[in-house]
Amino acid sequence: MSIFPIDREEVSKIRKELGIGQISRASIRQVVQLADRLEKQFGLKFIRTEMGVPGIPAPAIGVEAEIEALRSGVASVYPPIQGVEMFKNELSRFARKFLDIEISPLGCIPTAGGMQASAISCLAANRRDRNKDTTLFIDPGFPVQKRMMGVLGMKYESFDIYDFRGDKLEAKLETYLGKGNISTILYNSPNNPSWISLTEKELEIIGRMANKYDVVVLEDLAYFGMDFRHGKTDGPLQPTVAKFTDNYILLFSSSKIFSYAGQRIGGVMISDKLFSRRFEDLSRFFVADQLGPALLQEVVYTMSAGISHSAQYGVARILKAANDGEFDFVEYLKEYGNRAAIMKKHFVSNGFYLVYDQDEGEPIGDGFYFTVAYPGMNGEDLLSELICYGITAITLDTTGSTRTEGLRISVSHTTAERMDDLAERLRCFAKDHKVE
Repeated sequence: MSIFPIDREEVSKIRKELGIGQISRASIRQVVQLADRLEKQFGLKFIRTEMGVPGIPAPAIGVEAEIEALRSGVASVYPPIQGVEMFKNELSRFARKFLDIEISPLGCIPTAGGMQASAISCLAANRRDRNKDTTLFIDPGFPVQKRMMGVLGMKYESFDIYDFRGDKLEAKLETYLGKGNISTILYNSPNNPSWISLTEKELEIIGRMANKYDVVVLEDLAYFGMDFRHGKTDGPLQPTVAKFTDNYILLFSSSKIFSYAGQRIGGVMISDKLFSRRFEDLSRFFVADQLGPALLQEVVYTMSAGISHSAQYGVARILKAANDGEFDFVEYLKEYGNRAAIMKKHFVSNGFYLVYDQDEGEPIGDGFYFTVAYPGMNGEDLLSELICYGITAITLDTTGSTRTEGLRISVSHTTAERMDDLAERLRCFAKDHKVE
C-alpha cells in the first residue's frame, strides 16, 4: 500500500510554522525548509527538484590547481583587481574557441559568480546615460536578478517571451526600447527556468535593436554549452548576441558548467569597443568616464576588492584544459540531459505536459531544467499537491512568467537510482487526480 499522499493536515501545519501561505510565492529556500521538515516528520526522502545546484563533482584538475595555488602562498596575497593573468587569458581563449568571438583579456574580469557579474554590469552600464536608467528583462528568468535590482535601487521592466518568439520579438522590443529609458537588456540562454534557447534570428534582432537604441545587452551564460540537441562538443557551441552588436557584456559562471559553485567565481567579458567607450554621464558616479575602467577600477574594487585568489587559478586551469582539448566539459555535463529525458518521460506519461516546449518550432533540448503543468490545476494547487507525494519544485509565478499553471523542475538532484521513485510517486499522483 502506498504511503502517498502524506497527511495533508500535517503538511499544512508545517507550512504555517514556516510562514508559507501561498506556495506559489514561497522562495526556493522556504521550499527547501518545508521539504527538510517533511522528510524528518514522515521518514521519507523527497524527490528534490526545487534547487538548481550542481549534481556532478567539480573537475579534479581545478581542485588540484587550487590546492597547488594555496600551497604556493596566494592565500596571504591580495588578488589583482583585474584578475590573475592566466584567468584572463584563458577566459579570452574560451570566448574565441567556444563562441567564435574576439575579446581582449583586458575585458575578461573575474567576479564572485554570475550574480556579481550581473550586479557590477548594471552598476556601470545603467549609469552611462542619465536618460536611460532601466533594465529590461526578457522573461522568464532568475528571480534573484530582479531582487538584485531592488537592492541596487535600480528600475526594471520585463515581459514573457512565450508569445513573442522569432520575428514577433522585434515589435515587442520596440514597444519598450522606443520609450528611451532602457539602458540594458538582460536574459539567459539556455534559460532558467524554461530551458528555452534564443535562436540566432532572435539574437540578431536583439543585437540590431541594441545598436538602434544604444542599449547594452547583458547575455547571461550561466548554462553555456548545455543545449545538447546539436551534438557539438567543440568549436562554437551556441549563438551569441556578440555576433550582432558591440554593445554587449557576457556574464560567465563556473557554477554549473564546471560544477564549481562553492568557490563563487565567474566573470564578465566586455566587448573591446564597449570597454574603451567614453560616456560623459559616467562622471556623475565615477572618476573614469570609460565604461571598462569604471566597472573594473571602481565598481569591482569597491564591491569586493578582487576575487578569491586560489579559485581564479582553479577555474583558469579548467578553462585551459577545455581550450587545449584536454577536458570535454560538454560531454561531462550530458548527464543532466540524460536525467531530463527520463524525468520528462515520467511526467508526460502520467498526464503532465511541458509548458515551454519549443524554440521557434523546434522542441527544446534536455538539460538542467524543464517546466511542467497538469490539466485543470494552477501552479499553486499543483505544487501543494505534489509535495504531498514527496516531490518538490517551484512555481513559475516568481520568474516573470505569465504561465501561472507551470512548475520549474531541476534535474540536478535526481540521480539514476531515484528515477523509479519519481515514476511511482507520479503514478500515485495521476491515479488520485484523474483528468475528466
